[in-house]
Amino acid sequence: MIKAKKSLGQNFLIDKNIINKITNVINIESKIILEIGPGTGNLTSSILEKNPKKLYVIEKDDNLVKLLKENFANKIDIINDDVLNINENKICDDKLIVFGNLPYNISTEILCKWILNLNDKNIWFSNLILMFQKEVAERIISKHNSSNYGRLSILANWKLDIRKIIDIKPNCFYPKPKIESTLLFFSIKKKFHKIKDPYNLEKITRIFFRHRRKMIKKTF
Repeated sequence: MIKAKKSLGQNFLIDKNIINKITNVINIESKIILEIGPGTGNLTSSILEKNPKKLYVIEKDDNLVKLLKENFANKIDIINDDVLNINENKICDDKLIVFGNLPYNISTEILCKWILNLNDKNIWFSNLILMFQKEVAERIISKHNSSNYGRLSILANWKLDIRKIIDIKPNCFYPKPKIESTLLFFSIKKKFHKIKDPYNLEKITRIFFRHRRKMIKKTF
C-alpha cells in the first residue's frame, strides 16, 4: 500500500459503505465529474461505477498519479497539479459536479478560493460534495449567534446553500486521523448579494473574527 504523506494531508478513504453513501448523494450518470485528491482511487472506482460522462481528477502526488494511471488508464483525465494552482474554468465548458476528500491543511483555503472567484460569468460547478474535518464543517454550516459562527460561515453561506450529509469516523480512513470528518453538500444559490470586490468581504470578516473577545469598536 502506498504510504500517505503527512505534508500533503493525505488520509485515504477505505470504508466501502461510506464511499457508496458519498456517490449516492446525487445522480451523476452522464454528468461531468471532478474529483479532488483521488488518492489511491477508492472513491474514483465508485464514481466510475455510476457511469459519468467524463471524470477529471486533480492529484498533486506524483506517486499517486502513477498508480491512478496504472489502475484506470484512459477511464479518467488526470491533472497532476496542486488544486490551488488550477483555473477551474479551463477544465471544461460544462458545469462540473465536484467530489473531494479535501486535505485538512488546505480545505478552507480551497473552499474560500472557489467562493471568492465565483460570479455570474464563471459558475463552473453545479454541486460540491466535500469532506472536511468535523470542526471545520461545523463552522461552515454554523448559524449566527452560535459559538462556531464566523468568517467561514459568512463566506460559505453567502453564495451557497449547504446541508450536512454524514459524519465519518476516523477508522474509515488509512492512516486513521485523530479527528472525525463530515461530508457537506453545496449548491449555488439562485440569488446572492453581489459585491464589487469579493476579497474585501474576506478581509473584513478576517479582521472582525480575528479577536472575538475584543470590543467591536476597537476592531473598527
